[in-house]
Amino acid sequence: MAISIARQFGATITGAYSLNISAHSEFRGISSVEESHNREIKKIMDDAKTLAAQNGIVFHQKLMRGDIGYNIIKLAHDNKQKFNLIVMGSRGRGAVKELFLGSVSNYVIHTSKIPVLLVK
Repeated sequence: MAISIARQFGATITGAYSLNISAHSEFRGISSVEESHNREIKKIMDDAKTLAAQNGIVFHQKLMRGDIGYNIIKLAHDNKQKFNLIVMGSRGRGAVKELFLGSVSNYVIHTSKIPVLLVK
């Protein structure tokens, strides 16, 4: 969806991947866990960059650690980068879990100062 929109408007895409692991997590320093995460993230970002390039779209990537919703909003509201739209997927945890745990997409939709397109 992001590629389709970027093509229509001659825009670039910044793919953001946020790990909900704090800098001082108990998993930090366990090299096998961290290496596994890094390999998975690199593959996801490389695949997205390739797909964007095949469609003539410039793709930038951003890796963040910490609260996912907060990181997305912080990046999107960065005055230096001038983002016009957030395009994100919705996993849909279900009504009961969402009631207790909250939802990244719900947080972003209600916190963002720029438009959000939620793709299901």
